[in-house]
Parts: sequence; structure tokens; C-alpha cells
Amino acid sequence: MDSAQSFAAPQNYLGGIALRLLAMASLSLMFVLVKYIDQAGIHVIESLFWRQALVIPIVFAWALSHGGVASLKTQRIGAHARRAMMGLGGMFCNFGAMILLPMAEATTFSLSVPIFAVIFAALLLGEATGWQRWGAVIVGFVGVLVVLDPMTNFAGGFGGDHGFGTLVALTGAVMTALITIAVRDLGQTENATTIVFWFSLLSIVPLGIALPFVVTPHDGYEWLLLLGLGFSGAVVQMSLTGALRLAPVGVVIPMDYSALLWSIACGWWFFGTLPAGTTWIGAPIIVASGLVIAWREHRRHINRPKEVAA
Repeated sequence: MDSAQSFAAPQNYLGGIALRLLAMASLSLMFVLVKYIDQAGIHVIESLFWRQALVIPIVFAWALSHGGVASLKTQRIGAHARRAMMGLGGMFCNFGAMILLPMAEATTFSLSVPIFAVIFAALLLGEATGWQRWGAVIVGFVGVLVVLDPMTNFAGGFGGDHGFGTLVALTGAVMTALITIAVRDLGQTENATTIVFWFSLLSIVPLGIALPFVVTPHDGYEWLLLLGLGFSGAVVQMSLTGALRLAPVGVVIPMDYSALLWSIACGWWFFGTLPAGTTWIGAPIIVASGLVIAWREHRRHINRPKEVAA
């Protein structure tokens, strides 16, 4: 870990949960734009470039009104660079999964993130994880398996676009779990604005190098899509990072289950698609497991006010 003076943020478990829920809603809307942008013939690398480039001025303006430019200074540039490379890889996989798979299915794969994140948090951060939390996460994963219905959907193996999309989505889930751990670590010494700013700035370098090879002219509609992608991306990054500064990984990650409901709604509203019947069985199991963890953590800390921000 790079040396820096630690200033661990006050812990506010309900605040962290609320920010994570906001991030999931914003993420689903962002992925709607990703699919529209792909349909417009814009390369995924260009989508990633503008998604990151448009975040920078938004975050910079936020920093100016909340502490000034000095709040963006860091002594952990190495940690930010590692987080940027992981984040870029994770975004590439998540964008790719949304392009290759229906929204609800791609989102369902991403719901395996809590399994990996809880394991990584215990191994890498030493976070205490009781049997109740493990049990709720495992129940949530059972719900994911119900939705996936692997005996029906994957009996033929992983060939074709669907199979490739599945592998991309699973890779994105692992990368997202590792990113979660990296952000949690950075959050011990950096505020949310600093983390998002350096992620966007550092990741724009490799994307800028690749951009000339894939860039195409755009009309007004396409620019609106790209602007929306950048704005929603800023909301997602600030919410995700802020949530991990306010509460431990094991508390906020289960809120990601709510993304399945958002993806079902967005898939139906924007693309006229509905998930298979098994989703309606598995989704309540997944959401219930996240709510159980949130309730348990709130009850656990409600009588320990020194650990929870007022």
C-alpha cells in the first residue's frame, strides 16, 4: 500500500446502502445507453473513452464547489493507477456483456459479484464476515442459479455469441469484485471525488491512444447518447465510491441485487424484452438476501453509535 495519512471516513451504514442503491439504478440507465450506442454503430472503445472523458469536467466542477482543487491531490498515485487499470478492464467486460447479452441476463451474471467480493474482503482486507452474512450471500447466489437455469440455458456449452458473452460477463463480475476491494482500500485515505477523478484521468490515457483507430463521425442524436453516458457514469462512480467509504464491502455489495429489478424494467420498457419465467422465481430470493444483510447490519450497529455517523 502506498504511504498516506489515513483519515477513515465516518461509517454510516444506511447512507452507504442508499448510495449503492442509487448507483444500481443509475447503472441500469447507463447500460440502456450502452446498448443504444452500440446499435448506432459506435465502437465500445469509443464509448468507454467518452464515458470517462465526460466524467472529468463533472467531477472537477464538483471538487471546485466542495473543497477546491486541493481536494484532488493524492500521495497514492500508484494505487490509483492499479485501480484505473482494473476499472478499465472491468468496464470493458461489463459493456461487452451488455452488448452481447439481454440486459436482465447480463445483470444476473453480475450478481455473482457479492460472492467474490465477500471472499476477497475477508482475504485481502481482513473484514469480519459472520455466518449470517455468509448465509444470506449464499442464499442470494442460489437465487442467481435459479434465474440462470443452467441445465436449460447452457446444456450446449459456451459456444457462439451467447457463450462468449457469458464468459465476458463472468470475467466482468470477478473484475468488479476486485475493483470493489481496491476502492475500499483507497477510501481509507482518499475521498470519493479524488478516487473518481484519478480513475477517469488515468484510464483516459490508453483509451485516447486507441481512439483514433475506431472513432467515427456522429450526428446530434449520437452525441446526446454519449453525453448521457458520461453524465450517468459520473453519478454511478460517485455513488459507488461514496458507498464504499461509508460502509464495509459486505454491507453494500448485496444491494447490487436490486440491479436485476432495474434491468428487467429497463429491458421491457426500452427494448420490449422480458426475462424467462425462472427470473420471477429467483429475483425475490436475490433481493430478500440483500435486505436481510442490510437489516442485520443495521441492528448490529444501532446500539454502537460511535461507529455510525449521526
